[in-house]
Amino acid sequence: MFTGCVYEHDDMFHIFYTGHNPHFRKADRPEQAVMHATSCDLTHWEKDSANPILFADPAHYEAHDWRDPFVFWNEAAQEHWMLLAARARRGPENRRGITALCTSKDLKNWTIADPFWQPGLYFTHECPDVFRMGEFWYSVYSTFSERMLTHYRMSPSLSGPWVAPTNDSFDGRAFYAAKTASDGARRFAFGWVPSRTNEDDTGTWNWGGNLVVHEIQQQPDGALTVHPPWEIVAYFAAELPLAPQPELGAWMQRDGALVATAQDSFAWCRMGTLPDSTGDACMIEAEVQFEAGMRSVGVALRADANLDCGYLLRLEPERQRVSLERFPRPGDEPAIIERPVALDAARPVRLRVLIEGSVMVAYIDDVVALSARMYGHKSGDFGLFVAEGAAAFTNVRLRAA
Repeated sequence: MFTGCVYEHDDMFHIFYTGHNPHFRKADRPEQAVMHATSCDLTHWEKDSANPILFADPAHYEAHDWRDPFVFWNEAAQEHWMLLAARARRGPENRRGITALCTSKDLKNWTIADPFWQPGLYFTHECPDVFRMGEFWYSVYSTFSERMLTHYRMSPSLSGPWVAPTNDSFDGRAFYAAKTASDGARRFAFGWVPSRTNEDDTGTWNWGGNLVVHEIQQQPDGALTVHPPWEIVAYFAAELPLAPQPELGAWMQRDGALVATAQDSFAWCRMGTLPDSTGDACMIEAEVQFEAGMRSVGVALRADANLDCGYLLRLEPERQRVSLERFPRPGDEPAIIERPVALDAARPVRLRVLIEGSVMVAYIDDVVALSARMYGHKSGDFGLFVAEGAAAFTNVRLRAA
C-alpha cells in the first residue's frame, strides 16, 4: 500500500491509494494501480470489490508508475479530478515525469485525460497535491532525480502555466514527500525528515523518518513561505538559564546585544548546554545583525568545550545560503545540508532552531526552513559564532517544554 488521499463526498469518506506488487513486473503485469475503499466513520473501511479501479493507459504511460492518487473537486468543471505520479512511455529516461489527470462525475467511473502537467524536468512527480489560496492555484510534488526535494508551482488557473517562484521549495532535501492540509483558515505542509542508514551523518537518506510540519504563509506576490506553527513554539514554555562564556575572539556586551568582531578570524561564545539526544526537545531563538561583507555567522550545536566537535548552523551572506555542517569534517566532506535564503545586512535575521533527538529544524525569518539529522554528536553545548566579520546577537534564548 502506497500513498493516497482521503476524500469526503456526500457524507461518505473515500480513500484512494496505491496498490503495489513488485512481483507483477516480472509477469509483465502492471506493478502499480489505484485502489479504493469507503467508510462512514474513518475507522471501519470496506474495500471496493472492483479493485484495482484504475490502471495506467499503456498507450501513453509507463504501466509500472501509476501512484499517489490525490482527489479534489473541480468546481469549474463540475467533476472530481484525480492527480497521479506517472511517467510517459517515450522521451529521455529521466525526463518522463508527468502529473497525470483522471476525471469522474461519481467517484466510481474514471476517465484518463490529457496530462495535468508534463514539463520534461524530472523522472517523476511523487505525492502530487493541489490547492487554491487567494488568487493562485498551487501544485505540490516531490522529486528524486534532480535532487530529493518537495517543490511547488503556482498558476492563476488549473490549466497552467505552472510557474516556479524564485524559491520553489518549503525546506531542503531532508524534507520529502510533503503534502498539505487546511483547517479552513490555515494551511500546513507535512512531510518527513528521512532517517539515515546506520544512524550515521554520512549514511544514505532512507525512505521515511520523522514527521515535520510547517505552516504555509502566502506572500503578496503569491510566493509561499513557511514558519513553525504557533502551537509548536508555545510548547517550549520553559526558559532555561544562559551563561555567555567567550572562548575565542573579541566579544562584548553593547546595548543589550552580544557583539563579536572577527574581521579576519573566528569568534565563538558558549551560551549553555543542550539537552542530549535522549532528553527533552528544545528550541533556540536569536536575532542576528551582521555587517556587510562578512563570511558567515550562526549557532554551534552539540559542541564540546573546545569546539573540536559538533555542528555549525551557518548563515553565509555572500553565498545567500544557510547550511548545517558537522566538524571535524574529514577530507573534503560537504555540508550535511544547505539551501538558499535571502540574507541582507540592512536588517536583522531571526533564527529559531528546534531539536528533538536526532532531528533539527531551523527557521530563518519565519520564511525559510531547513531540516536535517544530527546523529554523530548526541550531547554538548550551544553557542554563537562569527567568521571573518562582525555581528551582534540579541534576544538569545534556550527554551524547553
